[in-house]
Amino acid sequence: MIIVGVDGSVTSRAAVEWAANDAFRMRAPLRIVHAVDRDWYQIGKYPLPDVPDLLLREGRRILREAEALARERQPEVEVTTQNVEGMPAVVLREQAQEATELVVGSRGLGGFAGALQGSVSTHVAGHVHSPVVVVRGEQRPVHGEVVAGVDDSPECEPALAYAFEQAKLRGATLRVVHAWQLPVHAFAPEAAYDMDEVRTAQHQVVRDRVEVTRKEYPQVTVVEDVVSAHPVDALVEASGQADLLVVGSHGHGALGSMLLGSVSRGVLHHARCPVAVVRA
Repeated sequence: MIIVGVDGSVTSRAAVEWAANDAFRMRAPLRIVHAVDRDWYQIGKYPLPDVPDLLLREGRRILREAEALARERQPEVEVTTQNVEGMPAVVLREQAQEATELVVGSRGLGGFAGALQGSVSTHVAGHVHSPVVVVRGEQRPVHGEVVAGVDDSPECEPALAYAFEQAKLRGATLRVVHAWQLPVHAFAPEAAYDMDEVRTAQHQVVRDRVEVTRKEYPQVTVVEDVVSAHPVDALVEASGQADLLVVGSHGHGALGSMLLGSVSRGVLHHARCPVAVVRA
């Protein structure tokens, strides 16, 4: 099941469209969820008695519009809706236990506001085990390419497998990006590095990672892109011609959102296309 969080904003509409399309590709049902957070209106000596009902009604309206959009986009997809009381990040975490994929908009006006710069997307991406996709609101042309960032750690393998699957479902090329930088001490006068050997070793990192999964997806064309650059810079540059950018996340325990990682956080802030964060 694919679950998408909505709040009535432009980017949440984009998230619904993205989720509906992915549900169609995956042949999966789609659940549209709106979080109703009453807490702010019940604090203080004189809580506002009518506000909770207004919030629930507004939530139902938002869900009706999102459902209509999803059905218009992909009539064959099974769509359900839920109006859930609670803090948005907590609601999404609980909902994600049943999800194969969780989708949110990049910036919102209501409960899911600030997914790129706020706490919701970083919170769920650091805690949720299913892939979390953050979608921007602007319309983009289809490029036919999925980009995946890889490094020399086994934690990137789930993200790479997800990227292969997305490329297969879309009939897209998979660009595997590995960015490397020499350590600071490499620039010391007494340090001697054979740059050809370094480049060869970095290319081997990509080959080793790709070969683990490539055999399961013989129909996917893979482009190996090994560059000497900061990982965030390399991935953001590649995102300009991508339909989806996939990165991994270590995301450990209660501090998962804090340990999302500088690369994942940097990509979420600056990527030009939807970003999928896949927790190891």
